[in-house]
Amino acid sequence: MTTQQPQTYAEETESLAELPADTAERFAGYAVLGMPFSSGYYLAFRDFPASSIGPGYRAVWMRSPDQQWTVYADAPPHLSCARYFGSALSAAITAEITVRWNSPSSATIRIPAVLDWRIELASSRTSSAVSALALRMPAQLWRNERVLRTMGMMVGPLLHAGKMRFSGVVPNGQSFRARPLRVWIVRSACASIDGTDAGRPGPLAQQEHLGDFWLPQRGLFVADLGVTFPSTATDGTVAVQPPEDIAEKRSS
Repeated sequence: MTTQQPQTYAEETESLAELPADTAERFAGYAVLGMPFSSGYYLAFRDFPASSIGPGYRAVWMRSPDQQWTVYADAPPHLSCARYFGSALSAAITAEITVRWNSPSSATIRIPAVLDWRIELASSRTSSAVSALALRMPAQLWRNERVLRTMGMMVGPLLHAGKMRFSGVVPNGQSFRARPLRVWIVRSACASIDGTDAGRPGPLAQQEHLGDFWLPQRGLFVADLGVTFPSTATDGTVAVQPPEDIAEKRSS
């Protein structure tokens, strides 16, 4: 069972996150896997204080109602999410991103002059059961593609989140594996984007995905999250960079 509050795990991430000593590109931290809104906006958040390719970073993924994706990050695109998802983006923007915990289970994520996003988290019997299962899985099973596919097929419907995958290929061509050990649901949320209300939380008419990474149809928060890109552990070749047409843009 998940007994501690989300804030505890989020604040402990920086000191506790460890990366194995190999040549794969790896990240560790916590995230809002995704949050759809009735307006057609979609938001996701990553806080990875541990990175094998550079300094830790925070990122917000934003899909507009016209289905254009932008990633805001406080690290350059080649050291953050655009390194893997850049070919699917309309823009990759370097910006300040802050997180403030209002209580042990609620937080506000902000990008100055762009986003004010508040989330309230809760556990459920299902999310606690999923966490318990994940915590009991031996490390080698998290490297087994068949097990990861089965987990995605099982966990998505259990959490009423639609299709989910814990392994596959991202838009820039790298393979990925995700290991979320602790799960909460987003009980409520509100967001202002460029001064406009994003609407109420609710599933998109058609579930979004970026490559094989499927965005959940309800808000999910995960901690003790590890993300590995096994295909980068070959000859030291630098991963695919964002295309020129979304080269780094800095917010004013």
